[in-house]
Amino acid sequence: MIFAANFKTNHTRRSTELYIKALKEKLLAKKPEDQVYIFPPATALGTYEGDFTIGAQNAYPAKNGAFTGEIGTEQLEEFGIKTILIGHSERREHLGESQDDVAQKFAFFKEQGYEILYCIGEPLEIREEGDEAVMEYLLAQFDGIDISYKNLIIAYEPIWAIGTGRSATVEEIASTHESLKKTVQKPLLYGGSVKPANIKEIADIRGVDGVLVGSASLDAESFAAMICHK
Repeated sequence: MIFAANFKTNHTRRSTELYIKALKEKLLAKKPEDQVYIFPPATALGTYEGDFTIGAQNAYPAKNGAFTGEIGTEQLEEFGIKTILIGHSERREHLGESQDDVAQKFAFFKEQGYEILYCIGEPLEIREEGDEAVMEYLLAQFDGIDISYKNLIIAYEPIWAIGTGRSATVEEIASTHESLKKTVQKPLLYGGSVKPANIKEIADIRGVDGVLVGSASLDAESFAAMICHK
């Protein structure tokens, strides 16, 4: 199983250091084959040692340059970071990243050999149109994306289940993951109000290879409880 924590715009450098210190102790109880990823805010990126991978939530597709407010591979490489999150629904929706923008970013970081955690998801109005509409919407988010890329992990996050406290049903998750697996033979994570209370149920669903966790990952105890669930 893969367990990924997306801090979004939460935590400081200091609180991230304390978080990782606490998490490292808890990870001694995890299964050796399980993988853990942590995506802190850019100001908290650093060189942290432990049984986990640190990734960037975002970066500009360039080594460096005149891109005010952005970071590039030069900044990431200072900390040995070679993992990035691309395509998250919040960047598509709030920051206006188009599929072309996302595909351009994907192509650049693929060329640099980065491990890419690529996010897809649908809004509520699409979900309410039925399974066919959902798959058409999701598969369109692979336009311009090399789904055969060796360092690719997919995260399916129904937009209507992020931060709303509402999770997709087991049947909805299972059906969507099964359909996606017919097209993309890559590790497929589920994200959408994943928390300690439902992690076992979600992890037991066929086709779920891991989880991408938002708010429930902000507390080290909570995230560790999901990783080390029995």
